[in-house]
Amino acid sequence: MSGVLQAFDEGAIFGARWGRGEPLVVALHGWGRSHHDFEAALGSASAGGPLASVGLDLPGFGASPAPSEPWGSARYADAVARVLVQVSGRPVVVVGHSLGGRVALQLGARHPGAVGALVLTGAPIGPKAPGAGRLAPGYRVARRLHRAHLLSEPAMERARQRYGSADYRAAAGVMRQILVRMVAEDYSDVVGRLRCPVELVWGADDTVAPPGMARWLRDQVPGAVLVECPEVGHLVPVAAPGALRGAVERALQRCGYGENSSGSAGSGR
Repeated sequence: MSGVLQAFDEGAIFGARWGRGEPLVVALHGWGRSHHDFEAALGSASAGGPLASVGLDLPGFGASPAPSEPWGSARYADAVARVLVQVSGRPVVVVGHSLGGRVALQLGARHPGAVGALVLTGAPIGPKAPGAGRLAPGYRVARRLHRAHLLSEPAMERARQRYGSADYRAAAGVMRQILVRMVAEDYSDVVGRLRCPVELVWGADDTVAPPGMARWLRDQVPGAVLVECPEVGHLVPVAAPGALRGAVERALQRCGYGENSSGSAGSGR
């Protein structure tokens, strides 16, 4: 089976199924992306053949409608947890890239019975570098003037477009509110609640979630395994699908699904 799109949770979330049999892997993409990012690691474009898995479009991306209010990563996790129950009768390996990594982390902490293991990549979870996220002086001035009703909304939007990140400029409405909320989240307590096996696959040249975050995660989670991919940036699922697939297969084994779980679970080989 190759990338058959279907609805979950009464149409709240859409996703693609790959491989045959009961899915043991669910993949969550990054901000502004979709399930297509995982086709080379898990789907029909994979060198190892399609794995029995589901790639979801998180609400607000791909085919999935946006939330009606600004969710944080915990609300996203609760929504995905309802899908996990629908796709598999066993705990699954949850793969999370970037935004999807934030959601996957919350899934592991909030719904441990549904998550057998986590594979995280490019997830901006650990401590930020000094000065990271600091607002530009010009934007701080514009915001103060806007709050004092001395700067019009169109002028304030021009300031947002000038000083905001590419993701921020591209987002609008509730999705922009979600982005701002996500960026401000602290995951220190969430990481401490993880009890499942964790695999980390990171681009050595990732500037969005630098490798220092991965090393911090590895040190915080007992038994976590980190693989750094040389000359790879933030988009590990696209740029290094083989490394990601290897981590998924290791995670399946750590869940106790057996040495041949990737084949018996429906790789299509």
